[in-house]
Amino acid sequence: MSDLVSGLLTVAILVAALALVYKPLGDYMARVFTSERHLKLERGLYRVFRVDPSSEQRWPTYALGVLGFSLVSIVFLYLLQRLQSLLPLSLGRGAVDPGVAFNTAVSFVTNTNWQSYVPETTMGHLVQMAGLTVQNFLSAAVGLSVAMALVRGFTRAKTDRLGNFWVDLTRGTVRILLPMAVLFAIVLVALGVTQSLRSGVTVTGLDGTPSTISLAPTASQEVVKELGTNGGGIFNANSAHPFENPNAWTNLIEIFLLLVIPVSLTRTFGRLVGNPRQGYVLLSVMGLLWTFVLAVTWWAEAHPNGPAALLAGANLEGKEQRFGIGASSLFATSTTGTSTGAVNSMHDSYSGLGGGMTLLHMLFSEVSPGGVGTGLYGILVMAIIAMFLAGLMVGRTPEYLGKKLGRREVTAAAIAMLAMPTVVLLGTGAALLMPGTAGALGNSGAHGLSEVLYAYTSTGNNNGSAFAGITVTNDWFQSSLSVAMLIGRYVPIIAVLCLAGSLATQRKVPETAGTLPTTGPLFGSVLAGTILLVAALTFVPALALGPIAEAMA
Repeated sequence: MSDLVSGLLTVAILVAALALVYKPLGDYMARVFTSERHLKLERGLYRVFRVDPSSEQRWPTYALGVLGFSLVSIVFLYLLQRLQSLLPLSLGRGAVDPGVAFNTAVSFVTNTNWQSYVPETTMGHLVQMAGLTVQNFLSAAVGLSVAMALVRGFTRAKTDRLGNFWVDLTRGTVRILLPMAVLFAIVLVALGVTQSLRSGVTVTGLDGTPSTISLAPTASQEVVKELGTNGGGIFNANSAHPFENPNAWTNLIEIFLLLVIPVSLTRTFGRLVGNPRQGYVLLSVMGLLWTFVLAVTWWAEAHPNGPAALLAGANLEGKEQRFGIGASSLFATSTTGTSTGAVNSMHDSYSGLGGGMTLLHMLFSEVSPGGVGTGLYGILVMAIIAMFLAGLMVGRTPEYLGKKLGRREVTAAAIAMLAMPTVVLLGTGAALLMPGTAGALGNSGAHGLSEVLYAYTSTGNNNGSAFAGITVTNDWFQSSLSVAMLIGRYVPIIAVLCLAGSLATQRKVPETAGTLPTTGPLFGSVLAGTILLVAALTFVPALALGPIAEAMA
């Protein structure tokens, strides 16, 4: 079967599977966050942590809960790594270097999962399971919680309460992420993904030389790294490693897991605001952007312009033969459209145009479909900006879902929108001025610039994938990328919660003849155009010096 046919078949099965679960999963998540019943396990956790599940919080209290929980998580994960040599299942691996430990703690707590270390030689099994895998669940649940708080801002009126962060966090973990992770971990094990507490297995090569292949509890981390749009690999090759992703079926399932919750959350949103068509419009914009990036990336990798790739008939460098061009491009598009750093091919080896598209996809603010929770509140922020621009054009106060968008609301949305570009452009510029940056780059010229730009785009968007040619182990990159992850995660969260609090205090206004309908193609076009316009105005100069120049060379 040709690569084109197998790739198209994979896309068709993926879209069909997402369509099949879209309504039931979206409706289920809506019930999870509106149910007044607490499960027995949840009640036990509330008693242990002294949480009153019947109480609700104002937006500053909700935000403090997010920030406090994240701070404690960073400290715990940092200490777990630093004390690794004293822990069981450490496999003889010592304490993680302080810079790497801090960067990794920030990375996994912010749902970025950027990795500046080799997992097989750095992390023991206990740190992987009790530290990194746990944060894969909790960081995703934090994103879900913030998204639900913003939705409540639209659905509630004349109140300053947005729900309870601890209840939302618990329900997102216990009722959504954990059951799905258990189910699909079993599926992955059945399809060949490893799950072992052994340190490795010794094999003898054809030349008689023995070597050790590392083993790990792979499936349990692999499933939630995709499901929670995290991305941290238990092996250095990530989802290109045959123990993490052995065949075409596991590859398809992992892409499905990347997309299933962010896609289905648009159905959840429609149900919660009382109009499913509102969610369909958001989904159509997400799907349009995702399809555009996939088509261009696939075409670029199948129609290379380099001499070696021309001889090979396609750009096969950095790609696994068991996946091919189509499935590799599909994975790359899906992982950069969500806040996921997982890769089944090396983006650094993509063509100038193909690699540039993975970079551009993140620069859309990862809203197609975005991460778990982050994609929904990210595209709602862009919807508010779009309605504000539309209001300027017709000369009336903008409205969205029956709520007036005044100065406070638009300011909060603008802060949430501008945090990422600020981090990306200032971080890239500062890094290029540092004396030691040239030595950290695997390439010079336009591609070297792309490597730096990709690093700060990935961390500023809490994505975690990388152009592997760059070495980020020095103190500057460890610290500056950590700052990028923190700002890229928590500034938008605080702004979104402020926005939610402001919306919740308003009363709903009725639609009039001058109200722009938000359930049709006109609003979808305005929203998609706003996303493209913001990305173009902000990033085209930087892209012109990197991937665009490389593609035209």
